[in-house]
Amino acid sequence: MLNISIVTYQNNYDIIKNNINSFIKSSLIKKLFIIDNSPKDYLKKIKNVSAKIDYIFNPSNPGYGASHNIAIRQSVINPIKYHLVLNPDIYFFKEGVLEELYDFMERNQDAGLVMPQVLYPNGSIQHLCKLLPSPLDLFGRRFLNFAPFKKWTEKRKKIYELRFVRYDKIMEPPYLSGCFMFLRIAALKKVGIFDERFFMYLEDTDLSRRIHKEYKTFFYPEVAICHDYFKGSYKDFKLLKYHLQSVIKYFNKWGWFFDEERKKMNAEFMQKFGNA
Repeated sequence: MLNISIVTYQNNYDIIKNNINSFIKSSLIKKLFIIDNSPKDYLKKIKNVSAKIDYIFNPSNPGYGASHNIAIRQSVINPIKYHLVLNPDIYFFKEGVLEELYDFMERNQDAGLVMPQVLYPNGSIQHLCKLLPSPLDLFGRRFLNFAPFKKWTEKRKKIYELRFVRYDKIMEPPYLSGCFMFLRIAALKKVGIFDERFFMYLEDTDLSRRIHKEYKTFFYPEVAICHDYFKGSYKDFKLLKYHLQSVIKYFNKWGWFFDEERKKMNAEFMQKFGNA
């Protein structure tokens, strides 16, 4: 069985409803937790979509990872074998995605995390498999994306986002996006859940890294989902502030320029998949 959690904040009800309807009929799902961090509980009627939905009004808004942890702890206690962390802007193109990912995890008991192919609404690939970031990767792509640095940042971006890989084969990146994290509960019991010091951003980097250290973290392109993605921190100063705070917390935790584990994990991936 599988539990799913979605964290919302003033999201459009109709969009959330349509997205949920694209997967809620799966027989694998035991509970879908909607953790609503909005100031008002106008989304509570989402409970009417399915008896599987557990709506949790959470106006204190402790952050993205902390809110998902509310649901993940329920999966640990129950217990549930797998937990899916899902963004509210994820849409399933067809039935069977969850079933195929479930079967993949069952066949690969050393897998702690799997993510499918993620596409934009126009069908183009989102490059959400990454190496573990260096400070230059994160600060450079945000603040140096202009001449005369643009050529340099684009080159680093191509490597960091593994754009040299065609995204058409199963691979094991050390960092998989938090928009869709199909997680093995046994792995979370070993490495821990989301680090709640990250209010928003980089919590997925941190968790993916910890899982990758003890288990395999897989990209599985045999199935695909749609992610209506936009870079909020590029458009909103408040989100940019959260992003920068999380970047600082991440490198304070793992190391800025002297991070031997990062070098090792990235080198192992490049050695195995660098010629793809």
